[in-house]
Amino acid sequence: MRRTVGVAVASAAVVLLVAGCGGGGPQSGGDQKLTGDKIVLGVLNDQSGAYSELSGKNSVAAVELAIADFTAKYGDKAVTKDITVETADHQNKPDVANSKAQEMYDRKGVDLILDVPTSSAALKVADVAKEKKKLYFNIGAATTDLTGKSCNRYTFHYAYDTYMLANGTGKTTTEQIGKNWYILYPNYAFGQDMEKSFSTAITAAGGTVVGRDGAPFPNTSGDFSTFLLKAPNLNPKPNVLGTMQAGAELVNVVKQYNEFKLRDKGVGLAVGLMFLTDIHSLTPAALAGTTYTDAWYWNFDAKNREFADRFQQKAGTRPTFAHAANYSAALQYLEAVQAAGTDDADAVVKGLEGKTVEDVFLRNGKIRAEDHRVVHDAYLAQVKPQAEITEPWDYVKVLKTIPAAEAFRAPSADCKL
Repeated sequence: MRRTVGVAVASAAVVLLVAGCGGGGPQSGGDQKLTGDKIVLGVLNDQSGAYSELSGKNSVAAVELAIADFTAKYGDKAVTKDITVETADHQNKPDVANSKAQEMYDRKGVDLILDVPTSSAALKVADVAKEKKKLYFNIGAATTDLTGKSCNRYTFHYAYDTYMLANGTGKTTTEQIGKNWYILYPNYAFGQDMEKSFSTAITAAGGTVVGRDGAPFPNTSGDFSTFLLKAPNLNPKPNVLGTMQAGAELVNVVKQYNEFKLRDKGVGLAVGLMFLTDIHSLTPAALAGTTYTDAWYWNFDAKNREFADRFQQKAGTRPTFAHAANYSAALQYLEAVQAAGTDDADAVVKGLEGKTVEDVFLRNGKIRAEDHRVVHDAYLAQVKPQAEITEPWDYVKVLKTIPAAEAFRAPSADCKL
């Protein structure tokens, strides 16, 4: 599906959002080198399944906001006014993601693919980007393989990864709540990577993983009872159930955790990956006190809230960190094309590598040249008790900022760009 984005944007909103964006000065309009004299951005994600709420069609809205802000900033000096969005649903299936990515690059003329949650699907798209020599900014997947053994010149990993999540939640929970863990993870690339990253962080913090199980993905039955009822009977008994599910599957795990009263049986809950939409679906009461690592929060400061207000006007909901990251990634790509005066992938990559960025999503952001990991500040967050919630969607308090230099792992020796 192609969506054409209008360019009229209130100037007051634009000033705040583009002030921190990198990129070169405005280019003149007559000598650009653009394929087909236009830019086409592709949003490839889950629009109908477990991850559709946390990203899905609202990530398309975020990308459209980025296009509007870019064209409003540069006006007649923009590298082009013809910027459109192609979208597709990969259904969380690697083979579908592979075919949709090829279709986007070959038939739809897409210059950049964005988002792609589900790590197995994300890795397939990275292979296609490498083969086609086309740009790919992954937002929604967490596997560190995107900046490890599966890295390539045309793929950038933008928002978060399993190391970031484990380095915050796994370490803090082990130190402050309990040292014995039972880990439940979705049995595919993301969950397997999460289990490894959390196990490493837990052990480093002096804890022990007393049990671990991979649940089917997707879990079409929504039933996790076999695993949850097992936890309190392990020897030694875990202090913490670490669930690595996300989206709708996380919602089902937490509902059943509460139904079986595992907290009353001495098994606390740690969530490996959580989005604002998950808290909204479960209600804060079901998660009050839960600590997790967040990549961005809509009500963290005035800049984030300004963006969140505009996003809500367009999409009818508050943005998750995936929505904000898609906005940022689209905008930084457009800035790189503007600076280069071309959409040639190699020229754009050269302009992005080593770039420092400050925008509504990236705080202390840098695009590492070594492995294309985009590093930025992350946050240790906690779900508020109901009594502290003063407005809809403001469910979280940030306990600590994790500096960009600490939030992500060092470049991997496995990455050979």
